[in-house]
Amino acid sequence: MADMDPATTTQTESMMEEEASLFSSLDIILVTLLAGVVLYFVMNRKKPEPIPEFKKLDTPAPTTRETSFIEKMKKTGKNIIVFYGSQTGTGEEFANRLSKDAQRYGMKGMAADPEEYEMGELSRLSEIPNSLAIFCMATYGEGDPTDNAQDFYDWLQENDDEDLSGLNYTVFALGNKTYEHYNAMGKYVDKRLEELGAKRIFDLGLGDDDGNLEEDFVSWREQFWPAVCEHFGVEALGDESSIRQYVVKEHTDINMNKVYTGEIGRLQSFEVQKPPFDAKNPFLAPVTVNRRLNKAGDRHLMHLELDITGSKIRYESGDHVAVFPTNDSALVNKLGQLLGVDLDVVISLNNLDEESNKKHPFPCPTTYRTALTHYLDITQSPRTNVLYELAQYASDPKDQENMRKMASSSPEGKALYQSWVLDSCRSIIHILEDMPSLKPPIDHLCELLPRLQARYYSIASSSKVHPNSIHICAVVVEYETKTGRTNKGVATNWLKNKLVTDNGHKSTVPMYIRKSQFRLPFKATNPVIMIGPGTGIAPFMGFIQERGWLKQQGKEVGETVMYFGCRHKNEDYLYQEELEEAEKTGVLTQLNVAFSRDQEHKVYVQHHLKKNKENIWKLVNSENAHIYICGDARNMAKDVQAAFYEITEELGGMTRTQATDYVKKLMTKGRYSQDVWS
Repeated sequence: MADMDPATTTQTESMMEEEASLFSSLDIILVTLLAGVVLYFVMNRKKPEPIPEFKKLDTPAPTTRETSFIEKMKKTGKNIIVFYGSQTGTGEEFANRLSKDAQRYGMKGMAADPEEYEMGELSRLSEIPNSLAIFCMATYGEGDPTDNAQDFYDWLQENDDEDLSGLNYTVFALGNKTYEHYNAMGKYVDKRLEELGAKRIFDLGLGDDDGNLEEDFVSWREQFWPAVCEHFGVEALGDESSIRQYVVKEHTDINMNKVYTGEIGRLQSFEVQKPPFDAKNPFLAPVTVNRRLNKAGDRHLMHLELDITGSKIRYESGDHVAVFPTNDSALVNKLGQLLGVDLDVVISLNNLDEESNKKHPFPCPTTYRTALTHYLDITQSPRTNVLYELAQYASDPKDQENMRKMASSSPEGKALYQSWVLDSCRSIIHILEDMPSLKPPIDHLCELLPRLQARYYSIASSSKVHPNSIHICAVVVEYETKTGRTNKGVATNWLKNKLVTDNGHKSTVPMYIRKSQFRLPFKATNPVIMIGPGTGIAPFMGFIQERGWLKQQGKEVGETVMYFGCRHKNEDYLYQEELEEAEKTGVLTQLNVAFSRDQEHKVYVQHHLKKNKENIWKLVNSENAHIYICGDARNMAKDVQAAFYEITEELGGMTRTQATDYVKKLMTKGRYSQDVWS
């Protein structure tokens, strides 16, 4: 009866009541009706939806990315692979330079992102004659691997029974001596590969970004290639000519909807936003607040608030927000004028190696203007390889000679590069201005310039209090160079100009969240000691908000101690009202502020730590306090650490060695955390 319509059902029921004696006849009628309805349903029902498999036939299969680097190397006749762990692009840049170098030595190389390949295949590299794996590995944060090398790091840690006896390798590490765990990732990869049986064919290279990373790399590279040639018994071809990696294609007739206008990943991703949001798919967050924090002085310290309503973005206190800045349009126009080119031509730079996973150096097709605004770094000092490649385009022999000298490994060349480029903070624009004979083709320049990178800021809010808002605290970078020019920080000046409404439009910031290990203790009852002078206060604003929220929830919260420092109380005492209110309400149990220049002798946060040494030692040694430091790595973080050594030595009755070990153990246990930069 289920397949019959309601009218038929009603009619049948009344007939049964009136004519019980005709039951058998009605039975026949019912069966006939039922058959008729079924036949009608079969003939007239809608056809079922096509099986989803048909969709697969209509949709072109996504291009499957080759995850076997061994098969790719065999297919393309390459014998050298350069893996990179890179957070800011420098490791990738060095890897590309080394893979290009291979050609000059009669070999064939490829740069590779370990995240894109099956690293368990390293044991198979011996299948390729004269093969070599080079690892350009940067260290991020507190001795951590970069995001793209995390899986490789995990693989190395987990595979004790891996046999890499057929693998020839070398490592160049990128780090910064101001950090506690200098070049930890590069050192670990070098040591671990040897433990697994691989053969190191050249010494580990250590690059120090606090010194001269470029010089460290060039010096290592100059010795590395002769050692490789000797190991494999090959002779250098001596080919020092420029090697192009990409070829330019101009698009004269193209649908502008197919042209990238600044998107990081998916075309038109800024028009149609789709979560999840990450480094390849940033969220356009509207700016709801942009205010100056300092009351006076010649610096500009600012507080911004980004609205993440509806984005499904989640963050924790201590996380970082990454933003994608753009270059100043005046600088982009200046570059176009110096080269005498139309910046609005639509182009693609296509990789000459058709098998490469990296088809373009930046999203293409696009215009030169977009590339120079959104994708390329035009303000940092160019590395020596850029000078070398561009030297051929200088019509003045003297300019050519100087550029090649600066790119060489000779002492005179290194000294000239240091003084004329690095110490003078010359960008590519400044070099073109000061060498009028230098007129490189813009496509070659775009091939050589590094990618403009995301900038990371410690989040200055708590998601418990501000679930739909992310706060940033930053100081605008601006300084005069030795040549009398004014250089401006790309990201901070861009953020400064992000007004809440700009010509009636909401200003937006492309952003995503990078998770951090900088976390409040799991137990709210643990005391916290926060040390953050200047903009280093940022994550602690989030911590203070969160501890206040916990108290409001009726939770027991341990002592919350803040050590802040600035130059002058009446100028740059950041978040003064908020901090004093937190102290007044008991959220902050102690607020210690060092005003470094308000008296004859300078006073810093470490001086306040020593002054309160008994209380510090009680909190740390007896009450399981967690220590947090944020800000300058070069001086402040080291001075604060030295202060903790002194306090531990004096009040713990230890030798300096024992005190150092005590603090190191706090670090290991996650009770001494740093979020520092140089």
